[in-house]
Amino acid sequence: MKTINPILLLILFLFFAVSCKKDFDKRTSGDSEASSITNRPANASPNIILIISDDIGREVPTYNGGESYNTPNLDFMAANGTQFSYFFSHPDGPPSRLAFVTGKYSFRNYDGFGYLATGEKTIANMLHDNGYATCFSGKWQFDGGDTSIRSHGFDKYRVYVPYNTDDNNGHGQYYRRYKNPYLYENARYLTDSEVNGKYSEDMLFDYTSNFIDSNKTKPFFIIYANTLAQKPWVPTPDDPDYAGWNPAIDDVARDNKSYFPGMVAYMDKIVGKIITKVQTTGLSNNTIIMFLSDNATIKAIKSVYKGVKISGSKDSTTFNGINVPLLAYCPGIVGQGVKDTSLIDMTDFFPTLLDIANVNSTLWQPLDGTTFYDNLTGTSGKQRGSIYTYWTAKKGRAVISYIFNYTYKLYDSTNGDRFYNIPLDKYELNPLRNNQLTPTEKDLKDSFSIILKTFPKS
Repeated sequence: MKTINPILLLILFLFFAVSCKKDFDKRTSGDSEASSITNRPANASPNIILIISDDIGREVPTYNGGESYNTPNLDFMAANGTQFSYFFSHPDGPPSRLAFVTGKYSFRNYDGFGYLATGEKTIANMLHDNGYATCFSGKWQFDGGDTSIRSHGFDKYRVYVPYNTDDNNGHGQYYRRYKNPYLYENARYLTDSEVNGKYSEDMLFDYTSNFIDSNKTKPFFIIYANTLAQKPWVPTPDDPDYAGWNPAIDDVARDNKSYFPGMVAYMDKIVGKIITKVQTTGLSNNTIIMFLSDNATIKAIKSVYKGVKISGSKDSTTFNGINVPLLAYCPGIVGQGVKDTSLIDMTDFFPTLLDIANVNSTLWQPLDGTTFYDNLTGTSGKQRGSIYTYWTAKKGRAVISYIFNYTYKLYDSTNGDRFYNIPLDKYELNPLRNNQLTPTEKDLKDSFSIILKTFPKS
């Protein structure tokens, strides 16, 4: 057998090693070679991508202690960006999403389930008016179709549920949500032939990816509203059951909680694809990506969280029902670490985006939120002292309002003036009686009560 010259072997090895390192560096450093594509000045307004998931509670991501699911891309965001431990939603999605886009408490603008009033201004209106290209991909659920989407500031869109759930072209919000998706674009539903065999999240990502490609040289704003991982619980394209799945029949007949972990994994996969898209387009250092959930996991889902099996808490006003994931990632702007000293709620995004885009906030008042921009960039900044929530509960139940900080929570008088120590009583089983309170606790309860009286009663 002919032997190979060892010197030649060494040269070949060194060449291979250097080539591999270059390839690795291109994939992990952000955008060393791709940055020339953008032709944007270094001080250009940051791009903003807000990813809002559906029914993903605090017990789901592995970075936060979840043990039942696979979320490597959320874990990447948490390890390389900022994770906010004290971010709070409403107990269900529609009021959360409304507060998210308008920066206002629900008593100011909640006119019905899944409805965004014509006269309301959104974060997209604000950014559009200040030079941003704007896009909405995913679950709209604000009613009004094309007219509403465009009047509320979005140039481009591909959406699910363009109308209220009881008027979605005669279908409810679960109809063809995933396979053969019932998507709406440019004032029309996509035809059956356009969506046949396709998966909603893939089509939404493709639309988002094309929008990024079309707007590389100017600032852009995207809301990517996952359809995942709300019901129906069905297979994703990564599941062998997907090929034979008939959504016209099986979405109802075979809806199964066993598919939920795969749906979480696919949601995380899409997050990773968005991050990779931003990296390969050369925009990592000037694109702020945030991930959040609209509310907690639905109660039927049971998960292992920090070694304990727990149920989801959607529609609950307790801590697990309103404390949901929030992550931010941008190597050039966002700091790294865990923020345990930042109370944040849905109304806070509007003022924060005002700061990110360097827009005069006085032109967009009144707003109920508090900016957390300084916390994004790694400084302490302005901090909320408490969070107020006015929740118009669905299905005919009474309105519930409450106020809380890191430790204590008070419901309004209509709901019994119930006062809780949250860390000691997360499920709110034992309200504190007045004769149990320390002088400090009594003073705090009185101050909370005064604040509640400044807002409408339940």
